[in-house]
Amino acid sequence: MSQSRIVGLVLLILGVVLLVFAWRASNAPIEQLSEVLTGRYTNNTMWYLLSGIAGVIAGGALLLRDATRR
Repeated sequence: MSQSRIVGLVLLILGVVLLVFAWRASNAPIEQLSEVLTGRYTNNTMWYLLSGIAGVIAGGALLLRDATRR
């Protein structure tokens, strides 16, 4: 297994874990109250969400790039 494939897999898994944290945080009662009052999520939830999306995209791109090279 190439180093690129390992890094891609780790990034993909980390991105999914961060998205799960963001989903769980967005369902917390205090987070829902904050969303109702301000119209957006708190900074921590947004960072989890954006980092998770970036991790999934980067990991998927590395895995696809490694798969197309063969």
